[in-house]
Amino acid sequence: MLIRAATREDLPLLCALERAAGAPFAAIGMPEIAEDEPPTPEELARYLDEGVALVAPGAGGTPVAYLLAEPVDGALHIEQVSVHPGHARRGIGRALIEHLAAGTDAPALTLTTFADVPWNAPYYARCGFRPLADGEITPGLREIRRREAEHGLDRWPRLCMRRELPAR
Repeated sequence: MLIRAATREDLPLLCALERAAGAPFAAIGMPEIAEDEPPTPEELARYLDEGVALVAPGAGGTPVAYLLAEPVDGALHIEQVSVHPGHARRGIGRALIEHLAAGTDAPALTLTTFADVPWNAPYYARCGFRPLADGEITPGLREIRRREAEHGLDRWPRLCMRRELPAR
């Protein structure tokens, strides 16, 4: 599977992809998530400059999935993994995560996610992530969780997860 760095030209396409990837939340009683506005191309551009932005292109080169990550407290924090529903369940999200893991010197990957959404925490557990106990949550992750709560995401149970990576 081809995975490449995102380009500035991809950013408007990622906004549309994010909207499509959020739609399934409506079917499980989370319409606010489905209706949430995706980040703007300007907001996404930060990951091109200060973090990691990967895309998995489909036929014709148009991205069908993407991953955003940035350093947080010595780990590489996955801010977003989104797969277009028409391309779900094909291992694309996992391929993006594995590509990220293989290309970093960070000791771990972290993320925050919904605890009870099947394609969130249970999926990430299958990808090697484990929930963090409260005492393991770093200051940077606490700040991310604070911003998520401000945005209203705490209406549903959320957790921080971590996946240790082999030393290089």
